[in-house]
Amino acid sequence: MDLEKAKCWDTSKKNTWKNTLLLAYQSLGVVYGDLSISPLYVYKSAFAEDIQHSETNEEIYGVLSFVFWTLTLVPLVKYVFIVLRADDNGEGGTFALYSLICRHVKVSLLPNRQLADEAVSTYILEHPPEKEKSSWLKVVLEKSKTLHTALLVLVLLGTCMVIGDGVLTPAMSVFSAVSGLELSMSKEHHLYAVVPITCFILLCLFALQHYGTHRVGFFFAPVVVAWLLCISALGLYNIFHWNQHVYQALSPYYMFKFLRKTRISGWMSLGGILLCITGSEAMFADLGHFSYSAIQVAFTFLVYPALILAYMGQAAYLSQHHHSNHHISFYVSVPHIVRWPVLILAILASVVGSQAIISGTFSIINQSQSLGCFPRVKVAHTSDKIHGQIYIPEINWMLMILCIAVTIGFRDTKHIGNASGLAVMAVMLVTTCLTSLVIILCWHKPPILALCFLLFFGSIELLYFSASLTKFREGAWLPILLALFLMTIMFVWHYATIKKYEYDLHNKVSLDWLLALGPSLGIARVPGIGLVFTDLTSGIPANFSRFVTNLPAFHRILVFVCVKSVPVPYVPPAERYLVGRVGPAAHRSYRCIIRYGYRDVHQDVDSFESQLVDKLSDFIRYDWSRTHRTSSCTEDDASRTTDMSECRLAVIGTVAFSGVPAYEMEETQQTSVSAGFATVESITDVIEMAPVDRRVRFAIDDQESQADTPTDNDLLREELHDLHEAQQAGTAFILGHTHVKAKQGSSVMKRLAINFGYNFMRRNCRGADVALKVPPVSLLEVGMVYIV
Repeated sequence: MDLEKAKCWDTSKKNTWKNTLLLAYQSLGVVYGDLSISPLYVYKSAFAEDIQHSETNEEIYGVLSFVFWTLTLVPLVKYVFIVLRADDNGEGGTFALYSLICRHVKVSLLPNRQLADEAVSTYILEHPPEKEKSSWLKVVLEKSKTLHTALLVLVLLGTCMVIGDGVLTPAMSVFSAVSGLELSMSKEHHLYAVVPITCFILLCLFALQHYGTHRVGFFFAPVVVAWLLCISALGLYNIFHWNQHVYQALSPYYMFKFLRKTRISGWMSLGGILLCITGSEAMFADLGHFSYSAIQVAFTFLVYPALILAYMGQAAYLSQHHHSNHHISFYVSVPHIVRWPVLILAILASVVGSQAIISGTFSIINQSQSLGCFPRVKVAHTSDKIHGQIYIPEINWMLMILCIAVTIGFRDTKHIGNASGLAVMAVMLVTTCLTSLVIILCWHKPPILALCFLLFFGSIELLYFSASLTKFREGAWLPILLALFLMTIMFVWHYATIKKYEYDLHNKVSLDWLLALGPSLGIARVPGIGLVFTDLTSGIPANFSRFVTNLPAFHRILVFVCVKSVPVPYVPPAERYLVGRVGPAAHRSYRCIIRYGYRDVHQDVDSFESQLVDKLSDFIRYDWSRTHRTSSCTEDDASRTTDMSECRLAVIGTVAFSGVPAYEMEETQQTSVSAGFATVESITDVIEMAPVDRRVRFAIDDQESQADTPTDNDLLREELHDLHEAQQAGTAFILGHTHVKAKQGSSVMKRLAINFGYNFMRRNCRGADVALKVPPVSLLEVGMVYIV
């Protein structure tokens, strides 16, 4: 199903102040839930065991100074004013940065790329200033295949750490909120109450995911607003009641004073201080649901001041109360009379913050899957109106089990915080590196600016990251272990996918072979439509030749379908279908390429089947209407000796037409290895091509041009009649049932990855037929063994 894209494409409405303020309010519940609850555990984690809270208050003032400048430099300066500008058609996140780089530099490892993809309206390029030669960095990146792989590994590392954060943040948030019960219970009762209550809340949170966030989304923003106002009021109360001079600790001098006194212990405590910026990445990752100005306004004028007041208030209280370490927590600074309402509000806010990271985990796994970097899983769309709200059952239950296991296994915020801190800083480091590349390659700024950005923010994040690594044995091992496990899965799946595509590319058969099939060879054409699914954008796939060899018959209407991903967030529905002929019109064979962005919603099989027939009907009318202007596929085309002799592909929009042609893609070749082929499909690997001039030709409705000869009208009606008659006879989905084996002589690692790892995942994940929801009665599977 195609969801409504109005929110994605209509940017004019977002520019008004009214809509900006409305979006800013809505973003509070989705984006800032995780960041807003960090005061619950920052001070407790910082003073866990590395440093002591002394009578001089140098430690508490030093921690406050670090928190203030970290919040100012990382979320405010880095994200709000710099990183948020590196959006991909309004989308943010790790994959958005990667796709942005891939469109400007040929570093993508995605297969089946075409020049026609660059004509998609969302394929926006900022052309560099006129120069005699390209940037040296661009030249180096494009030439080195090793750097292509390294860039992908960096992106996968960031993705895996986000998924790891999806395991740790719900446990950390809910556990910290529930731990407020320790002030109202005895120590013995508290130990036996907090963990079961936390596990129960987590269980309920994950059990309700299939309803979708839109059903309770209206409740999220008021909760976060109430929470921010609550911690602001508590902060102001503590400042005026306990220490009105606490603002002096905002001076960076207290950071140096803190490190000078505590030395290595103070450096190690940075692993707890960094938790004040958990959730900052959500501002960028959820950019597509809102707007740059809305997120900027919400953070700058509400979230940031509220957090600063909350941390200052806690520091003011602690500066006058020098308790033992286990009493340093958020709730000790809450007046007793309001402690229970604050506890309830904190639990609600922690659930909202957890919901945001869980939804983000679903989204990034869906993006990974669409780019061929994750095994196929079921993706359910929980809202027909709000684009991007999805639910993945398998991932949901795995996250729930891991969250509960982490809660039971660690049993305190110290270890969970150590693990969460390392995951957060790893994601931020990846974002910093990718943004530096965007500054040079996409924004075309001087390299010195990108270097300054990388060194300044990278050094801050490396300082915190190094402090997190010292906690390796105290919980920080968990995100590293999760990342290694997930990266192995993702890299093996992506590697095998690329190798399968290369095998298909080298073993495809020629068009002459297809056109030669006929009654003289004992081949029959049976009624119906045969949809042959393949990853190839040109040529005849090997699985179809195997199918015809074993079963000497194929359908009267034959369509080679390629469902592919394009490195853009969304492909407009009017530009999704590329349709062309395979051979002459009398052969009734077509090629249909269906393009999706990495955040697009794939159609279900019912609407796909009917819409595909509609597109073919539109293409047939268009093709016959242009016969007298340009040579369509004729017998001369079929007589060519190469397997590339297919007609140019036409972009068929969503509005049906009768006689009025759509626009088509033409490629004007300069000097290229594929020179001589006048079809988009002749280009199988853009990287190996010389520069190509792209021309989009719009045909004009001309009364004289509409005058078709009777013969043309008869042929048009006959072809349309054959198509609809075949639709009535039924549709068969022809898919390859593959088994992949490493070729002889391969390394041990490759044999383990392919023969065991990939095949195990393929057998246990959702098959292509299940992903497409193909009815079993309509499915024809062709067994194929890939030797890679």
